Amino acid sequence: MPQESLTLTIFGRDYRIACSPEERADLIACARYVDARMNDIRDTGKVMGADRVAVMAALQIAQELFSAKAGGGASLGEIKRRVKQLNDIADEMLATQEKLF
Repeated sequence: MPQESLTLTIFGRDYRIACSPEERADLIACARYVDARMNDIRDTGKVMGADRVAVMAALQIAQELFSAKAGGGASLGEIKRRVKQLNDIADEMLATQEKLF
């Protein structure tokens, strides 16, 4: 399957990933969603640091996915794919944070 390069901006940072053309629109939508969730968490003023904001956003999104699954929403395969994408994005963000220490 042909891969293309895609740059996603999340929480003010650019992430370059490879994806198939069929995944492009979903990945852009996911990145926008994650970005919005992270900005919402930051704007509460209760969570400091990008790594903590990322973890809180990941937990909230995972909770939403599990709730959707219980309610007959997305398929298990779709949930696994989205969680993997979120984990990959979080890993990239945390890796840059680790370099600071």
